[in-house]
Amino acid sequence: MNELPEAWKPRYWMLDGHTPVGTQDLYAWGEFMQGGKRAVGKAHDPEREILVSTIFLGLDHGYDGGPPVLFETMIFGGPHDDYQKRYCTWDEAERGHAVACELAGVTPFNESNKENSYG
Repeated sequence: MNELPEAWKPRYWMLDGHTPVGTQDLYAWGEFMQGGKRAVGKAHDPEREILVSTIFLGLDHGYDGGPPVLFETMIFGGPHDDYQKRYCTWDEAERGHAVACELAGVTPFNESNKENSYG
């Protein structure tokens, strides 16, 4: 398979629903990033001071030339503080968020648990 020249590769990434879309348009990307539609999941246990956050990064964090790595889960607080995993797709990020929530012992967001949602 032929590699795209570096100048043709997307520099910035936005979401169309749950699908990453590459762009070279810095202004469009900036507006998207400020729009707040980047959260995949959030889980928060205020009593134990633990937060699990999964977001769309907007920049490729895969530095090995493979598929773009655009999503990240982190755990803040508790025994797994600074846990971090990155993913290429929204679906991988959702599954990774559930794994991190289980590891941290917090309830992930769902329709009956709105306090653990972004927005």
